[in-house]
Amino acid sequence: MQSLLPFAELIVFAVLLLVGYVAGRIAEKAHYRSIRKREKLFERVTVFSNRFPPTVSQPFQATLVCGSVVVSQDYFKAVAAGLYSIFGGRVRSYESLLDRARRESVLRMKHAAMRKGASMIVNVKFQTVQVPGSGVGAVELLAYGTALRPLA
Repeated sequence: MQSLLPFAELIVFAVLLLVGYVAGRIAEKAHYRSIRKREKLFERVTVFSNRFPPTVSQPFQATLVCGSVVVSQDYFKAVAAGLYSIFGGRVRSYESLLDRARRESVLRMKHAAMRKGASMIVNVKFQTVQVPGSGVGAVELLAYGTALRPLA
């Protein structure tokens, strides 16, 4: 037992790293399943980055809608990103974090549009902010656009 004492910090670090990896993968997969399910639910609300809508044959009411989400990365991804910053290369852990945040914010924006009776959102923009003092790392992503509701 005494021979393991000098390696206690390394063992704790390895255990935390393993727990962070497993828990993070489980949470990420569950979030992606939820995203895919809700994307099918909201697929009838179309989203365009164009400033003006495609040809619309009827008058419509325009209103601002937005969706915001704060997503945190897990401990393993923070360590992996730190290693990538030393050696260089793609930081895939941040890519998946931003992908989930972007898709989640669009879903929340689509939900807001559906509540207002809109079937189309135009001029969609994104704004990303790193949340300060969040420890491991978190990002807020805001999606906003103009929802168009047909006037009947």
